Amino acid sequence: MDHQAASHRIAELSAEIRHHDRAYYVEAKPVISDTAYDALMRELMELERQYPDLLDPDSPTQRVGELPVDHLPKVEHRVPMLSIDNTYSLEELREFGERTEESLEGEPVEWMVELKIDGVAASAIYEHGRLVRGVTRGDGKVGDDITHNLRTIADLPLRLSGDPPPLLEVRGEVYMTNNDLARLNQRQIEAGQEPYANTRNVAAGTIRLLDPKICAERQLRMFCHGIGYCEGLEVASYSEFLEQLASFGLPATPLAKSCPSLKAAMDYCEQLSGEIGELDFEVDGIVLKVNRFAQREQLGARAKSPRWIVAYKWEKYEAVTRLEDIRVQVGRTGAVTPYACLEPVQLAGTTVSRATLHNANDIRRKDLRVGDMVVVEKAGKIIPRVVRVELQQRKRPLPEYVFPDHCPQCGEPLVQDEGVAVIRCVNLDCPARVRRRLLHFASRGAMDIMGLGDEIVDQLVDAKLALRFGDLYQLTVEQLVELERMGPKSAEKLVEGIAASRDRGLARVLTGLGIDHVGARVAELIAETYPDADAIRSASVEELSAIPGVGDVIAESVHEYFGSQRGWQEVEHLRSGGVSLASKHERPAGGALTGMTLVVTGTLPTLSRDEAQLLIKQAGGKAASSVSAKTNYLVAGEKAGSKLAKAEKLGVTVISEEQLLAMVAGGSGEAEPDSDSDSDSPADVAEPALGQTDEDSAPSSPPAQQASPGAETPSVQKRLF
Repeated sequence: MDHQAASHRIAELSAEIRHHDRAYYVEAKPVISDTAYDALMRELMELERQYPDLLDPDSPTQRVGELPVDHLPKVEHRVPMLSIDNTYSLEELREFGERTEESLEGEPVEWMVELKIDGVAASAIYEHGRLVRGVTRGDGKVGDDITHNLRTIADLPLRLSGDPPPLLEVRGEVYMTNNDLARLNQRQIEAGQEPYANTRNVAAGTIRLLDPKICAERQLRMFCHGIGYCEGLEVASYSEFLEQLASFGLPATPLAKSCPSLKAAMDYCEQLSGEIGELDFEVDGIVLKVNRFAQREQLGARAKSPRWIVAYKWEKYEAVTRLEDIRVQVGRTGAVTPYACLEPVQLAGTTVSRATLHNANDIRRKDLRVGDMVVVEKAGKIIPRVVRVELQQRKRPLPEYVFPDHCPQCGEPLVQDEGVAVIRCVNLDCPARVRRRLLHFASRGAMDIMGLGDEIVDQLVDAKLALRFGDLYQLTVEQLVELERMGPKSAEKLVEGIAASRDRGLARVLTGLGIDHVGARVAELIAETYPDADAIRSASVEELSAIPGVGDVIAESVHEYFGSQRGWQEVEHLRSGGVSLASKHERPAGGALTGMTLVVTGTLPTLSRDEAQLLIKQAGGKAASSVSAKTNYLVAGEKAGSKLAKAEKLGVTVISEEQLLAMVAGGSGEAEPDSDSDSDSPADVAEPALGQTDEDSAPSSPPAQQASPGAETPSVQKRLF
């Protein structure tokens, strides 16, 4: 090959490798195998060896510098690299959003929600598309020059794609995956060195090393989530900036989402909280930020942090224990979810013996094997999860885990959903699915059937006394007393509880049916629009999707359920059992809270915020989101935050959940004691983890920890966004 042909082939190979780097690291859609990729890289390296004058400093082969640096020069940030304020509860997060919107004096605010990566803050500076400098945060004004190490990060392109601006500074987080840490620790032990405690410590130490070869061996990565000093970048919002990042081939923080309202943002925060366990990198919170840059400028910044952004963080606790078994459970939608049985270990004040494993891919990715020593983590309200295997402690070969191909409950073949990792039992009559559907139907947020808990539902299903929702309304005292540990008094109370649920109204029925994507809030919106179940059945997808807050996906799901033979049979079966299928939207006019305005804050003992607000509305009251002089009562739970202080300042009466329930029932505000302490209430069923909508997201009962005693901008430049 002559010099000209070599030059042409080197350019061709470099472009192809950059394309595959982007597909793998940024788009997560690799198009060739690792072997094929390695072959391209070897060919490029050989040509560069033969023709050294054709070696470009930005070649994909130049990820590792030849020589260590002598020291880390200091670099002044052209725009200060500020930190962000933290909150430690969703209530505080919501209050930050409300205060921010008030500061913008009624302007509509779009919000961005994204993960807070547990890594090391860094800045990558590109000039005319070439990576020229990497800098740590330092003290926010001056950081360390880490260009030599940043160039080793495989998902950070040395040369940008597309049409980048003349100068672009992107800021983000350098991190390490848990799998890479497991492999690094294995090498550490083999070399007679101490293993590392966590991914953040490794990233923080490695990025400042003088020798870039060590950094390359440890396979650090980077997510981009902010803008520093730029020239010629024409975007008006952060969501537009993320689109630009993708076009340049830069890796943005995954799962970031633009939300049209604070309510939508809060909902997504809860959803994200339940999904982080499936990630192979550490997350220590969720970030809420104003989307539009003009509004960010209007809000400004304090000395150390901007006013348009905040992080919702949680404490994380880790322990090492043995994985004793891997089991699966079947949820009401048929999703088969694996969970880990652990040698009991103390973690954050509780004894943990089970943890979520999410899905079969999670097990394979982490290479979990029964008998392994594993790191288990508990963060905030999130149920315990297995983070990684301590490979260095695997002293002997262990068999790989084989996910079942038949349902452990009914024996039917399992099916994997197309395009996703969910493996499902499609047998609608599977006893496990029936049990979970009945428990969901009876739960406090749905039909609120007192006394109907796990043990009783198990017995009802085993005895084939209740296999559909309507069967519950045919039960008699005589049938119930035949059940184990069910005396006449308990049987009578359960029958009374079931009878009392007949008049809960359409919204509660819709929630209880367990229609995909229909929770309490969506059910209420539909019930406010349609007078009864028959009207919903007659509605088209277009009509349903026209309801504010109900999109196309939800409308399709509702229409499909009410239009299906099985779904409508469930509804008719409830009707034959005397269950009201009419909306109660007009009833509150004579309710106990008519004319009153109540605000709910903090974490209540048994009710979720949505459940408490729904209760207030059903009793004729107005459920407001902020405290004012017109507020009659503040319903306060734990960590009530600034709303409690504001209520006390304004002289608003503060009540507990117990007093709210008594008021709704027409009492004086003092709750009556529970007359049946032995009842198996839905309140006793393990609640799903924060952000989950049902047990399919993560196991509810099996993995629960056991309590242990004791406006437009034409060009973005010289700004920090």
